[in-house]
Parts: sequence; C-alpha cells; structure tokens
Amino acid sequence: MWRSLLLVVLLVGCSDNPPPIYPTTAPIDDAQLTLGPGDKIELVVYAGTRQSKAAYVLDAAGGMEVQFIGTIDAKGKTVRSVQTEIQSKLADGFLIDPIVSLTVLEINSRKLSVLGQVLRSGTIKFTPGMTITEAIAQSGGFAPMARKNMVKVTRTVDGKPAIYKIPVEMIAEGSRPNFPMMPGDEIFVPERPW
Repeated sequence: MWRSLLLVVLLVGCSDNPPPIYPTTAPIDDAQLTLGPGDKIELVVYAGTRQSKAAYVLDAAGGMEVQFIGTIDAKGKTVRSVQTEIQSKLADGFLIDPIVSLTVLEINSRKLSVLGQVLRSGTIKFTPGMTITEAIAQSGGFAPMARKNMVKVTRTVDGKPAIYKIPVEMIAEGSRPNFPMMPGDEIFVPERPW
C-alpha cells in the first residue's frame, strides 16, 4: 500500500504543468528592431518614372555604400530611420522628390541560443515573429530525454535577466498560447528526471 501511495505522490510531483505566466506578445514591435552587420536588405528608389533596385549586405561595421551618397551607417538603426536618412540625402541635390523603400531580406545579426535537450544545441538566426516552437524546431526538435513542459527562457528585461518556464509541449498541442522569441533570448531544455 505504501509503495502504491509513494508511486502516486512521485507521479503527481513529476508532472509538468507550469502556470501560464509568460508573455504571449512580443515586448517590442518588429519595426523597432535594429539592423546590424551581415543583414541583407533591398533598397528601391523611385525618382519620377525611373526605378532603381539594389541588394546590400551590411559590412562588419554595419554600413552600406549607396549610389550618389556614399556610406550609410545602418548599425543600431531601425529600417525606417535608415530609409528616411537615405531619402533625405538623395533629395539633397541628387534626385527630385525621391521615394525610398527599404526591405529586410535576411536578418543575420540577430541571434538566440537553444541549449540542453535538443538535437542541435547552439545559436540560431532570429527571424521577426519567431516563436519558441519554431526555435526548437530549427534546433532539430526535442531530444528523447527532454522535459518538454518546463523549458526555460532567459531574457534581458530592463537590464535584468527574467526567466520564464514555458510549456512547449502544451503549446504544440494547442492548449497554451505560444511564446514569442526576441533576439538575445536563451532557451534551455532540461533533462526529465524520469
């Protein structure tokens, strides 16, 4: 009798059902994220009936060479602010009323880490709108001994580390809301005790 009671207590104590206290929306809008070295962007300039299009990969300093105006420093700036800067410089004696469109093609400067009981631990590229289920999938998925409903995410919030316990298996089943990832997040998948 004591053995069966002990078994029930152990099984109840080992269940993973963390409280749903975690962010379900990204703390900042993707438009507020900044550019960095290695990011690939497309610049389209409309001037009257003419259109020019060029793709750029930001250099190690986060810069790009734009025709007519030279080097534009994009590191640490939003897409909108770089777009406005290019438009302003082109309108300053080079083109009449230019319209500038800047689109991010590939983000290579923003990363996050996935460690622990996944098939491929390491750093992966962050993409806007990425969720925890997508990040784990990019890391090859869970390893056989993964504790899927107690995944820890460490994120810097207001200069301090915040730790969230995320029930990824419940999210995948649709019983909990998804968790949006941010650049710099660290995901740790612990090993299950049984």
